[in-house]
Amino acid sequence: MIEYEDALQKVLQAASIKGVEQIDFEESLNRILAEDVRSDIDMPPFPKSAMDGYACRMEDLRNELEVLEVIPAGRTPERKIGMNQCSKIMTGSMLPDGADCVVMVEQTKETENGKIIFTGEKTKSNFVPRGEDVKRNDLVIERSTLIKPQHIAVLASVGSTLPMVYQQPRLGILSTGDELVEPAMPPGRSQIRNSNAYQLLAQVERMRLPAKYFGIVSDDEDHSRRMIENALNECDVVLLTGGVSMGDFDFIPAVLGKMGIEIIFKSVAVQPGRPTVFATNAQKYVFGLPGNPVSSFNIFELLVKPALYKMMDYQFEALRIRLPMGTAYKRNKSRRKSYLPVKISASGEVMPVEYHGSAHVHALVFADGLISIPIGITELKKGEMVDVRQI
Repeated sequence: MIEYEDALQKVLQAASIKGVEQIDFEESLNRILAEDVRSDIDMPPFPKSAMDGYACRMEDLRNELEVLEVIPAGRTPERKIGMNQCSKIMTGSMLPDGADCVVMVEQTKETENGKIIFTGEKTKSNFVPRGEDVKRNDLVIERSTLIKPQHIAVLASVGSTLPMVYQQPRLGILSTGDELVEPAMPPGRSQIRNSNAYQLLAQVERMRLPAKYFGIVSDDEDHSRRMIENALNECDVVLLTGGVSMGDFDFIPAVLGKMGIEIIFKSVAVQPGRPTVFATNAQKYVFGLPGNPVSSFNIFELLVKPALYKMMDYQFEALRIRLPMGTAYKRNKSRRKSYLPVKISASGEVMPVEYHGSAHVHALVFADGLISIPIGITELKKGEMVDVRQI
């Protein structure tokens, strides 16, 4: 049994970065950039008005101003601003030559002869200079960035419509156990519905990675081997749940060994999630996750997700919020690092949810995140600061 930090390090060391491909930026959400992105233009590309008003010269503000033209957004000004002149301008429009400020409509009034008088005490310039936000050839998004909606806006603004991104690993998912039936079937005596596969499919989908469900593997070595081989032929990473503990029908480690797939570790000092297998061969990876659903959920978040991101040259860091415990918590054993589902109260305190163990997947429904309790620690005191890992 190895500690979690060692297991994570071994997984990340084994995960190799895949190739790159060019895609439409509209399809790039959650992909990882494989190149730096630079701006092809100044932004804004011209001095633009920050409000609706009148473009004029600051030195003429105490004089009556002749209105030369109306400048809507998207139209180039036709007239240059001279002494005691102005042009009516809309937000986002190009500032005409000769102007050095924009006065708000609310601080002006029209005279009987159709001219404009500034009625305020003073005004700011109220326009955005050319290139204030970004200059041509500026770096706007760095390589190895996880693309979010705001990045797509930036890609669009600089004309990067075919960005280079890292290829995604393809995942295959299997569930093991003669006791399993698919969710649409009523379970018979000694049977349970297969929830793990669909939980994992959803976790993979949240990363927007391609995944295929290969079905339920019976408790038989030959069948297990055929199913794993089929999945590895099509996929880069195979996730199995169940069959990795110490029972008479937990065949997966033995099957992997006979297939020539090197087992890196098969037990991790985490709770829940101890019986976890990680194996690899020729840039193919197998994670044997525990059969209990909370365990498989946790191990995906703790080990599988960072490895998948590493294959796309992205260093994953889970979002954590540091908050005080709202109540004391004790545990009897401390040989493993424990991950406890918790809820964040309205007052910003951390409260453990009702949790009966690694089979109690319903507890996760009420949880906002997980807190970790290090090896050797049996108690968290009320008010003690903890890091909540969001899930």
